[in-house]
Amino acid sequence: MTLTKALAEYIDQTRFEDLPEAVVEFTKICILDWYGSAVAGKDEPPIQAIKELIEEWGGHEQASLVTGGKSSIGNAMLVNAASSHIVELDDIHKASIIHAGTVVIPAAVAVAEAYNLSGKDLITAVVVGYEVCYRIGEAVSPSHYYFWHNTATCGTFGSAAAVAKLLNLNIEQTIYALGNAGSQAAGLWEFIEDGANTKQLHTAKAAYNGTLAAVLAKKNFTGATRILEGRRGFFESMSEAADPSKITENLGREFKITENSFKIHASCRHTHPAIDCVLDIMNEHHISYQSIKKITVNTYQTVLNITDNPNPGTVYASKFSSQFCASLAAVKGSASLRDFTNESLKNPEIVELMGKVEVKVDPYYEEAYPEKWGAKVEVKLEDGRVFSKATDYPKGDPEKTASKEELIEKFIAMTSDKLENPREEVEAIFKLEEIKTRELFSRKVIGG
Repeated sequence: MTLTKALAEYIDQTRFEDLPEAVVEFTKICILDWYGSAVAGKDEPPIQAIKELIEEWGGHEQASLVTGGKSSIGNAMLVNAASSHIVELDDIHKASIIHAGTVVIPAAVAVAEAYNLSGKDLITAVVVGYEVCYRIGEAVSPSHYYFWHNTATCGTFGSAAAVAKLLNLNIEQTIYALGNAGSQAAGLWEFIEDGANTKQLHTAKAAYNGTLAAVLAKKNFTGATRILEGRRGFFESMSEAADPSKITENLGREFKITENSFKIHASCRHTHPAIDCVLDIMNEHHISYQSIKKITVNTYQTVLNITDNPNPGTVYASKFSSQFCASLAAVKGSASLRDFTNESLKNPEIVELMGKVEVKVDPYYEEAYPEKWGAKVEVKLEDGRVFSKATDYPKGDPEKTASKEELIEKFIAMTSDKLENPREEVEAIFKLEEIKTRELFSRKVIGG
């Protein structure tokens, strides 16, 4: 059996009744967390640009937009997927290096709403979508991640899988969906060099392209049947050392969605271990940032590849600067959504401290990555004292969990100025399996 067929059979055979209650509840938290990020990002200029574009294109009112109103299925997921990625508070999976929520959920939500499918259908589709893209991401990482943004590439398979499940495709059609999803999988990291808006386009198109592949497969539009392992397929072309065993190992016997991590800080996840350590050092030893002579971040190479930026020029770029994030945490005592502002970017105390931050590779953390995303931070004071803190896991990882209550409060903090009654929306999402998806999202869980 081919790997693509194995995934297709898994998608076809998984039923809501197969999901343990803990998995169902965890999936609702993922949906809530995605929605909070989408609402929080909806007024950002790049999202407004996409909104203007889809208004120019027009479309039947099939699915809700996080920016308000409705449009076609494709237009809705373009806006909603992009919006959920821009404030850098969306979920992440360590081993695959994928923000699945920002790709899988907006695709599934738009299709489920348009076709008036049940909350149970939506939950099942999200579980399946996460499983598929996480397994593919694990198989090609970490080498794939140097040039390719896994959320964009592997995420395309996840949205295709979720929509294939919602549309009840047969195994052959699901293989076609995965085949054409793989042919559309793209997303290069070069945007990081400019702090460009491209990252939002990555999630928008990954959701869109996977859905396109699945909907066409429903019409028996054929696709490559060995898109993963074929001699000109995804593994051969996009990874230096793919591990095909990751695709089928315990497939159907475990639920990778429960390996998901949730962000507490509003920045690139690779900056979080250092932020956690800086905050712990400052709080435990009652240090004033004015007394700091040097901050040294010892971590893994990918942190330098993605976030070694001592002079970020924009607020968005500052979220991808280890130097800025460590300094922000030291000066402000937090790195929340409200802390990443133009005022912070230009704050002379933060700017001065950034010049005292050194980021370097530590063999221990490099060897442990991507199973562990860790760091050791040393803070040296002007009086010669040195304090250090180390972590293998940032807050929000399964190994260092954020509680359900903490994630609900995170949602409320992200949406309190954008939703009339955030707690009402929380209650609705946690009753999702009892209602139709359209009933939920017509209540302005999406929209404004």
